[in-house]
Amino acid sequence: MPELPEVEVTRLSFADRIGGATVTSVRIGKPLRWPLGIEPLHLTGLRVGEVTRRGKYLWLPLRSGELSPHAVPLGDGGLLLHLGMSGSLAFIPQPAAPGLHDHFDLATDRGTLRLTDPRRFGAVVWSPALNTGMAGRLLASLGLEPFDVAFDGVHLHAALQQRRVAIKLALLGGDIVVGAGNIYACEALFTAGIDPRTRSDRLSRPRCQRLAQAIRQTLQAALDLGGSTLRDFRDAHGMAGQFQLIARVYGRTGQACAVCATPVRRIVQAQRSTFFCPTCQKR
Repeated sequence: MPELPEVEVTRLSFADRIGGATVTSVRIGKPLRWPLGIEPLHLTGLRVGEVTRRGKYLWLPLRSGELSPHAVPLGDGGLLLHLGMSGSLAFIPQPAAPGLHDHFDLATDRGTLRLTDPRRFGAVVWSPALNTGMAGRLLASLGLEPFDVAFDGVHLHAALQQRRVAIKLALLGGDIVVGAGNIYACEALFTAGIDPRTRSDRLSRPRCQRLAQAIRQTLQAALDLGGSTLRDFRDAHGMAGQFQLIARVYGRTGQACAVCATPVRRIVQAQRSTFFCPTCQKR
């Protein structure tokens, strides 16, 4: 599943090219997770604003420009996009005919933004604003962004005092901090020296501070390397991520820990694989 680094890398790969473009047509293929929520024809003639990201969602604001005869005044609305389990976006100057798994095209005068999603768990939905409608409902429960100045050890410790679950599961929930998906949670916990089975409310303030720093460090490294490509992730240029090549515990079951040479262990938590070093990471 594309996580925060992959979504941010995707945003950076097309945001500057589509910003300011005018929508010329919209094509919808097979149904995605939720309906679009607006007549596609009403989007033609609208102008794309600055593409932003919140958690694993992308927001494409659409403003009234020189409206087509079919467009309606839509205020400050836009499209909220989610890549689901296997989705990817491509911004194509002259796209070929859509393939079997190409389920949404936003055609503009600068190129076409195409969502390809074999499993169709992704989504493109219209909202009248980022904080209302479908977007408001989907984003309301998200935690802090990992690079927000408010996300620190104090915030993390206070939030974890309300949890009675393993720290790995608390991070995956996304309501404390967004972006710590499975691979990145495993790597951040290794960097912080914390056993993923440790109960959340038992982490001290100093350990929470180390963990907050490790989350930011891990996600920044992933951004610098274009995210992770474990199966089929590509950005809007078609480029794969490289972070998985430097992972120190994720996917390394039985291999020697890079720090102490203890074999890396794999366990299952909430139906997700967890990788850790039983020597370096303490409860």
